[in-house]
Amino acid sequence: MPSFRPVCRVEELAPGAGRLVEIDGKAIALFNVDGSFHAIEDHCLHAGGPLHEGRLEGRIVACPWHEWKFDVATGACDLNPKVSLHCYPVRVRDGVVEIEA
Repeated sequence: MPSFRPVCRVEELAPGAGRLVEIDGKAIALFNVDGSFHAIEDHCLHAGGPLHEGRLEGRIVACPWHEWKFDVATGACDLNPKVSLHCYPVRVRDGVVEIEA
């Protein structure tokens, strides 16, 4: 059964940044969008690029390999509306970011 897991302190992920988090063997990209945290699958649906290394503009992350873009809040892909990434619930408790996985 999924449960919330602590992954970092709020101050460890600056606004506009992303980082890789692994929970039970799952690679998850965690992003800070102006103080709001979002978590999605870390692999691009096009060629498997590491999304946590991508350029974040607002809620949109661009894959560093081929510029496919995804909304980190919804997982939606701008190039192909038929596909999307899995999003993980995120919460902040006592200054700690937690992901449900």
